[in-house]
Amino acid sequence: MSTQHLSDQNKRLSIALLTIILLAALTLIAGSSCKSPGEKPAAGENSAATSDTTAAARPSGDPLPSWNEGTVKKSIIDFVNSITTTGSPDFIQPPDRIATFDNDGTLWSEQPLYFQFFYALDQVKALSAKHPEWKKKQPFKAVIENNMGELMKQGEKGLLQVIAATHAGMTSDEFNTIITQWIDTAKHPIKKKLYKELIFQPMLELVRYLQANQFKTFIVSGGGIDFMRPWAETAYGIPKDQIVGSSGKSVYDYNNGNPVIRKLPEVDFIDDKAGKPVGIEKFIGRKPVIACGNSDGDLQMLQWTASNKLKNLELYVHHTDSVREWAYDRKSHIGTFDKGWDEAIAKKWLIADMKNDWKVIYPFDK
Repeated sequence: MSTQHLSDQNKRLSIALLTIILLAALTLIAGSSCKSPGEKPAAGENSAATSDTTAAARPSGDPLPSWNEGTVKKSIIDFVNSITTTGSPDFIQPPDRIATFDNDGTLWSEQPLYFQFFYALDQVKALSAKHPEWKKKQPFKAVIENNMGELMKQGEKGLLQVIAATHAGMTSDEFNTIITQWIDTAKHPIKKKLYKELIFQPMLELVRYLQANQFKTFIVSGGGIDFMRPWAETAYGIPKDQIVGSSGKSVYDYNNGNPVIRKLPEVDFIDDKAGKPVGIEKFIGRKPVIACGNSDGDLQMLQWTASNKLKNLELYVHHTDSVREWAYDRKSHIGTFDKGWDEAIAKKWLIADMKNDWKVIYPFDK
């Protein structure tokens, strides 16, 4: 499928269907690599995220070297200095130094579709060899043929069929293994890079900077928590037990003396929009003093953080670089930045302009 054809089809995706697919459905399905399980990536493909993440943590005179000098960078550094300096009127004790980061569009790219959606499509294709009948049966036929327009015509019923067919009682260990295989091998259809290489170097530096100043950093994402856990710790340096995301229900199975956790095709929690503050309260138990997002789906998280009586900072990443990444905001079908943009301006929250505030986008750009 050509890039233009993919782009044209993506524009036809409705926000309602994307919500169904990505915030409920995709938290439940099991995945697979588009390559065979035993196939290894080319030499050096797995090293970029890990090595550059480590580099971001090295002591330096400039804690944010990939950020251009300007209001946003200065405001971040001034904020950290003010709340970590003993004797400062804004000093915050380490236990209350909580920073939350959205994932899609904030820590890594999200175009032309959320990467977890690409993962889901790869799963259907990987399983299709065991299900030859899918080649003639919708909605699977549409997935196998890369016909996104036809897939959308199947509606919620068709999407739920995909979920049911691909889940099949997978255990948490099996899920982790398959996700790891996929993230280590699958490449973005346009960028031709591993998905895990499309992480934002400036945000890696921000995470490391905060950690070096005794912040506890969390991912708070609408994506599936089980999708992120197998790789996010290595990619971002944020421990897997500090990830809050959407989730499906699971059950314990003693399994004849070999206990396992089995995933069920039922939604448990949706961590998006108003769900984000709920997830923060439920799983973190402390209100953040820093929150970073990129879309309207993050607005409530930033509002919640702004209500903290302690000094706080809210940051939006604005995708403005059509050359190095993508440029989109109010009318985008993915990562819509509309109400959040208006509120950020009204409340004088920070907005990082990707084109002007970031020297580089990805670690491999350095």
